Amino acid sequence: MRIGLTYDLREVYLKEGFSEEETAEFDKEETVFAIEEALRGLGYETDRIGHVRQLVKRLSGNDRWDMVFNICEGMYGIGREAQVPALLDAYKIPYTFSDPMVLALTLHKGMTKRVVRDNGIPTPDFALVEKEEDIAKVDLPYPLFVKPYAEGTGKGIDARSKVNDQESMESTCRMLLPKYKMGLIVERYLPGREFTVGIAGTGESARSLGVMEVLFTRQAEAHAYSYLNKDDYVGRVNYSMLNDDLAAKCEAVALGAWRALDCRDAGRIDLRLDHLGNPGFIEVNPLAGLHPIHSDLPIICRFQGISFLNLIQMIMESAMTRV
Repeated sequence: MRIGLTYDLREVYLKEGFSEEETAEFDKEETVFAIEEALRGLGYETDRIGHVRQLVKRLSGNDRWDMVFNICEGMYGIGREAQVPALLDAYKIPYTFSDPMVLALTLHKGMTKRVVRDNGIPTPDFALVEKEEDIAKVDLPYPLFVKPYAEGTGKGIDARSKVNDQESMESTCRMLLPKYKMGLIVERYLPGREFTVGIAGTGESARSLGVMEVLFTRQAEAHAYSYLNKDDYVGRVNYSMLNDDLAAKCEAVALGAWRALDCRDAGRIDLRLDHLGNPGFIEVNPLAGLHPIHSDLPIICRFQGISFLNLIQMIMESAMTRV
């Protein structure tokens, strides 16, 4: 069985002049190599395709695959993560992970939270700020948390993201808007512990791979899993697995959100505890990082005794079930 690999290789974009932060979500060579080696270890033939424009060239040259292992994040637009799946759908080529609708929806944190909230899953109240005039319309109790609504890897998040009054909220919004032009989400700040839940499978077959607590050291930026904390996590962030009644509550919220959003195969749900100690949905990552050492999902698996090979096998088995 021939498996194509679609991915955004960070070094390619850096050579084109993009910055470290602009390419933060993209993959390193060792990630692509590890996935390819795991697929070959499972008996598949592999074929590296690359990013969306390279996929277009291959498709126009009449290349086809039995399945595509897709981890493309895309570069432009609110539908950037949906571009590769949409192309593959047009050519009736199956692929791993979520479909275009899910990937376009979940990149927009505000729209995602509306779906989650409508399904009865707890998530903090929020407002969207897409232009300066929207700042004055925010009517939520402080403290609040401000971040871009269409970015990942902690981009646009730092110690100034938590705001305690109107002045700091306005200042942070005005600082971020020129850079993150699609807009910001301002949500009630949940003051409790932070967790990320690894998930494998689709629909009713989805299951938790474990609940991992994100613990910030004194060297970390305060209040959040920021871009700096994620990019340079050694010494800033520690991880610990949770296995108690609270873990069960986190898993229930995470699986509820995963199923409500119709995510597929594998990914992560980020949660924080409110002032009463109840978990609330923060965001979903349906294209979770797969660096075998540094990415959160493989870290969760490693804590749980699940090898990287087994993780890739679970993803492929979930995708193959649909085919």
